[in-house]
Amino acid sequence: MARGKLRIYLGAAPGVGKTYAMLSEAHRRVERGTDCVVAFLEHHRRPRTEVMLRGLEQVPRKEIEYRDSTFTEMDVDAVLARRPQVALVDELAHTNVPGSRNAKRWQDVEELLAAGIDVISTVNIQHLESLGDVVESITGVRQRETVPDEVVRRADQIELVDMSPEALRRRMAHGNIYKPDKVDAALSNYFRPGNLTALRELALLWVADRVDAYLTEYRAEHRVSTIWGSRERIVVGLTGGPEGRTLIRRAARLAEKGAGGEVLAVYISRSDGLTSASPKELAVQRTLVEDLGGTFHHVVGDDISNALLDFARGVNATQIVLGVSRRKGWQYVFGPGVGATVARESGPDLDVHLITHDEAGKGRGLPAPGRGARLGRARLIWGWLTGLGGPLLLTWLLSSLVPEVGLANDMLLFLTMTVAAALLGGLFPALASAVAGSLLLNWYFTPPVHTWTIADPKNIVAIAVFFGVAVSVASVVDLAARRTHQAARLRAESEILSFLAGNVLRGETTLEALLDRVRETFGMESAALLERESDIAPWTCAGSVGPRPCTTPDDADVDVPVGDHMSLALSGRVLAAEDRRVLAAFAAQAAVVLDRQRLQQKADEAKELAEGNRIRTALLAAVSHDLRTPLAGIKAAVTSLRSDDVEWSPQDQADLLEAIEEGADRLDHLVGNLLDMSRLQTGTVTPIIRETDLDEVIPMALGGVPEDSVDLDVPETLPMVDVDRGLLERSVANVVENAVKYSPPGERVLVSASAIADRVEVRVVDRGPGVPDEAKSRIFEPFQRYGDSPRGAGVGLGLAVARGFAEAIGGTLNAEDTPGGGLTMVLTLPTAPGRRPEEPERVATA
Repeated sequence: MARGKLRIYLGAAPGVGKTYAMLSEAHRRVERGTDCVVAFLEHHRRPRTEVMLRGLEQVPRKEIEYRDSTFTEMDVDAVLARRPQVALVDELAHTNVPGSRNAKRWQDVEELLAAGIDVISTVNIQHLESLGDVVESITGVRQRETVPDEVVRRADQIELVDMSPEALRRRMAHGNIYKPDKVDAALSNYFRPGNLTALRELALLWVADRVDAYLTEYRAEHRVSTIWGSRERIVVGLTGGPEGRTLIRRAARLAEKGAGGEVLAVYISRSDGLTSASPKELAVQRTLVEDLGGTFHHVVGDDISNALLDFARGVNATQIVLGVSRRKGWQYVFGPGVGATVARESGPDLDVHLITHDEAGKGRGLPAPGRGARLGRARLIWGWLTGLGGPLLLTWLLSSLVPEVGLANDMLLFLTMTVAAALLGGLFPALASAVAGSLLLNWYFTPPVHTWTIADPKNIVAIAVFFGVAVSVASVVDLAARRTHQAARLRAESEILSFLAGNVLRGETTLEALLDRVRETFGMESAALLERESDIAPWTCAGSVGPRPCTTPDDADVDVPVGDHMSLALSGRVLAAEDRRVLAAFAAQAAVVLDRQRLQQKADEAKELAEGNRIRTALLAAVSHDLRTPLAGIKAAVTSLRSDDVEWSPQDQADLLEAIEEGADRLDHLVGNLLDMSRLQTGTVTPIIRETDLDEVIPMALGGVPEDSVDLDVPETLPMVDVDRGLLERSVANVVENAVKYSPPGERVLVSASAIADRVEVRVVDRGPGVPDEAKSRIFEPFQRYGDSPRGAGVGLGLAVARGFAEAIGGTLNAEDTPGGGLTMVLTLPTAPGRRPEEPERVATA
């Protein structure tokens, strides 16, 4: 059984008109023929609400005895037994009286939805569970009745019922909300202008976030890559340097200038884990952007510019804020820099701001490969300068300016220089400083001077101790740098694995995308996931990326087993042991992705089989009944004509022949639709796409309807469309025939076409009974007839075939309400990339 749909009217405070709006919607649906009942509603003796209840069926409430008192609650069993199409349930956050079927009313609503009953309900913003603390800080009142946010978010429709604080207070003063004896207290407490304004802002922001989530989902489903500037979103590119704080504050000021502005700070790290960003500085910047109401994001990518632009387009950003490069002038020989590249590649939809800061042009140390990368390039340079130049400078000072300070002091000074070299440059600069210092001490300061001979054995011990201390200090500093590098690498690895694991769990990563990430992360030429059925069976490739992927694990430079009969094989270079540890986690995730994809394929196949069985069952039902009726009519007419017992007049013969012709036409139409649906279900529709002019196709599609039943409005200036002419004609013909069938006598169907952006819309407008919103998707399913159409009206394949043909040629077919009553079918077609017809000259008229 299909789950019912939930529609919620959300308000900022009591009295804004949620219940009134709900009742108005109920009257509209009842007039349209929908079975709608009031399951539970509190009118609070408001005259206008009581008036709106007239004409609506109300399900009797259930009486419950509690503490010597009688209370009434919604009778869930009675509503389920009545089984209406739509049930009105007021006050979604209400807590039921103890002894009721469920503790909360929203749980009652869940039961109705599970039974296939559509529900219309109401709730105020202060009753959302996540906003309880915020509402209490504004109004000073803690809401005891709450509803989980997820229940409201899952609603199919959320409509905001808005009213200004001044208008709401006037309604209160006029006695339209509370009794007169409670008006003054309410106006001076909960209904103060400041409270109502804050609650109104909460409601508007909550609904705006819901709309934003829907827009993101729509863009993802329809693969919209262009940026829609519906809301100012500012992406701040961070490097981990101190200038990031300036950029975040500037972006926050830009966001304040636009309504609903949002700041998203993003830091992009390299996939190999080598980064010069300070974790402490990134933590400070994360806190800063969150304090300013923004969000912080960590993205992995080797190409900083492309990763930043992909992120900005993915979140539908409108602006990017970057800092002026910290590189010195000579460093631009290696490339234009991230800022210039992003500005060049951003396109017309993204504005790029380059912000000056105090660190601009001061240079930026880039990590070099190898052991020295642990300390950074600047520290390496200063370490070598100190380790080699420091002893020479110290020798000159002690020989020329301050001679005769004593050998012990000379050694302490040289040891200080070696320690400084170790602290700056690590092991090798310190070793060089120790060797140079030992030689200079021996030559210049150890008697006899200017010879390599050492006269006093104590001096030999002193120089040896000096050398040993220098090497020890250098080793400690190098070990600390190594541990720091390992910690940074492990942190980067954990972030990458966490990111990938999250994508896998959410089903956002395909096997090829994961293998490509593995290849890029470890700098390999190719990556392949191999598997075999047994130990002696040959290896087969489940997925691969890169040129010349390995066909067996023996051909790979690196292979990681996954279970007994699966292996991840990479070619390009041999990896270190620490990389293999991370690679094993990637291999396990690749196996999980492969299993998930195969399970999804099996589920899709099972769904197709089930759909095929349903179609075949429906075909048999159609053949057994809908085809039998015209055949029976034809046979009866033919038998009558051939009968010798009755002498038919010419008029009678003409009527019988007309009946035969009508039956044959119905058979031809039914069989045609059945064959078309069979082709669509088996996937044998092969469109021939070419440039087509609509005014050549649409008139031909109207041959099956009476001449005076359709008005045609297809301008000659429309662009050409890329379609299959035959499939387009069949699709339009089925839609028009359906519209003519349901149009009232004397009402003509309008078929019009217009160009919108890169597409053309064909609209078929009728003035028939229309279709409710909840039924608009079902009318395109095979063997579905709307309303109480008799069996002889067809097998319900016309619109299903029309949509199938429209999708086969790259278009869409959807249903909309016709203003003033009726149904409008909108057929959207892609325009041809070639030349468009010239538009006629437009003349302005007063």
